[in-house]
Amino acid sequence: MVIHPTDYQLHLFHEGSLYGSHDLFGAHVMQEGNQTYTRFCVWAPAALEVRLAGDFNNWNGQGWSFEKVNNEGVWIYKADKDLTGSLYKYEIISTSGLKHLKADPYGFYSELRPNTASVVYPLDGYTWNDKRWLGKKEKKQSATEATTIYEVHLGSWKKHPDGSFLTYKELAAELIPYVLAHGYTHIEVLPLTEHPLDISWGYQSTGYFSLTSRYGTPHEFMYLVDQCHQNGIGVILDWVPGHFCKDAHGLYCFDGSFTYDYEHEKDRENEVWGTANFDLGKTEVQSFLISNALFWIEKYHIDGFRVDAVANIIYWPGSEREMNPYGIDFLKKLNTAVAKFQPGTLMIAEDSTDWPKVTADPQDGGLGFTYKWNMGWMNDMLKYMETPAFERRHQHHKVTFSFLYAFTENFILPFSHDEVVHGKKSLLNKMPGDYWQKFAQLRLLLGYMMAHPGKKLTFMGTELGQFAEWKDKDQLDWNLLEYEMHEKLNLFVIELNKIYKRSKPLYEVDSSHDGFEWIDADNSQQSIFTFIRRGKDPEDTLVIICNFTDQTYSGYRIGVPQLGTYREILNSDADVFGGSGVSNKKLIQAQEEAFHGKAYSININVSPFGISILRPVKKRKGRITNATEKGRGHAARRGTRKQIKLSDS
Repeated sequence: MVIHPTDYQLHLFHEGSLYGSHDLFGAHVMQEGNQTYTRFCVWAPAALEVRLAGDFNNWNGQGWSFEKVNNEGVWIYKADKDLTGSLYKYEIISTSGLKHLKADPYGFYSELRPNTASVVYPLDGYTWNDKRWLGKKEKKQSATEATTIYEVHLGSWKKHPDGSFLTYKELAAELIPYVLAHGYTHIEVLPLTEHPLDISWGYQSTGYFSLTSRYGTPHEFMYLVDQCHQNGIGVILDWVPGHFCKDAHGLYCFDGSFTYDYEHEKDRENEVWGTANFDLGKTEVQSFLISNALFWIEKYHIDGFRVDAVANIIYWPGSEREMNPYGIDFLKKLNTAVAKFQPGTLMIAEDSTDWPKVTADPQDGGLGFTYKWNMGWMNDMLKYMETPAFERRHQHHKVTFSFLYAFTENFILPFSHDEVVHGKKSLLNKMPGDYWQKFAQLRLLLGYMMAHPGKKLTFMGTELGQFAEWKDKDQLDWNLLEYEMHEKLNLFVIELNKIYKRSKPLYEVDSSHDGFEWIDADNSQQSIFTFIRRGKDPEDTLVIICNFTDQTYSGYRIGVPQLGTYREILNSDADVFGGSGVSNKKLIQAQEEAFHGKAYSININVSPFGISILRPVKKRKGRITNATEKGRGHAARRGTRKQIKLSDS
């Protein structure tokens, strides 16, 4: 590590291209010959003077003044000792003579809230054991792989009896086996950058390079990620590069001027959240934020980011149509840099707009994201499900509309925390009808989500069937598993994830018309939808039947793509899942009778508020290749669990 900033480093930083700016700025314990010292570096272009204050000098910066390195506001200080573990802040004297006591924008760790000082914390010293995972990650083609994401808020997933948080290490011991047993491929964690207020859930940050100390140390979080990787689970972080909170110790008015945020109030102030918007046209801010993304991947082995509030970056504050060219250029630059330096990283846009080419390559005019949240699908489906069943025939288009744009982007279908908080009700409680009908419709909704093109995301607690919406100050309602219908819903989610991951037609061709074909999209009177999903091999097919009413049908005829026999591999109305038991237990023989524009057809039982997935039976050398599906229900009833190993670092 360079002791003094080089001219080239400074040039890149001010140009907006120093993507390892965290190696220059912040606090670094360094060695020069036999001498150990701690170097501090900060960007404060409007400062008259910068001093170092901490618990090592009684928080008095007199005599601890920084040297100004250049005329563009880079300052440096060298303390002739190892200050590891010390608390510190920057005493910044502005041109007006006022003193601003600020946490380090590049600080790697912070003291526990409500205290706000930065902590000198070297990040080296952890021994990683996920080399195999990282090697595979670079080669993965995520678009053709099964992806089912469990979104989790670490502070309220589970708590100690006294209400205190689980630590990162305790979460490794409890969360990983749970996620593995349920069959999720990834966890997505609400923001873990340091933030002062618990109820902001991390979306209003003060320390972008500082892992929150609420749950433990950086090395303990490394252990959590490492254990996820060793057990085949990817880790996605929620990340907020659009705006930051205005607490006095943070980035706001950092050196007495608007250093990180826009100079003009109408551009700077984010009235919806009471925050300040990053000035994404400022090149030093670009170096800061792009370095931050690469930092989390490099230091913590993060597999991807859900980039929050992309609409707030694409458009100017308070406007839904006034394009922000700085924000758009920043997103292209960010995604290009991540793809170049950390290939295989998932960049996911939480975007509620109809901005085109969000997941297209920047060279082709796109923003360069890997995926975009399909907010339109989510909103339409929830409105449809909240409609009483007998009225759904008038809302039929809300289900079919998504297929007009389903293949214009690489989508993730999200039922996230935003949909189950602040009076919106839980997913289960959004369902109309009586107790049984609520559970049946939630199973149907989750099943339809799995069958619809796009990767999948659900928020923690969905699998429990919580009646109460998310209570961010309390843990999930784990006691619900003591009740039969909740236990059976949980079993259904486990089985649904199994079926999804073992069925290539449900994930191999998500972003192309080749992976989907309607059988009947027009049965609005009965609110029944039938369609085909295909894998890369066009002969690898599944037939899906969804009934969004409480009516039961026997001998219901649908067209099918091929002659032969079909086996029902999943029915949400099965007894084991809490259903009424209307299913198709025997093999179903296709007939040479044209229907729904297909040369062949079958007669089936259609369950109330149910989804049924049928797989053609393939015979090879006298064997039925998917006969193993017979044993699936028995395994589900036994509640089998895959064992995992948690090793010490």
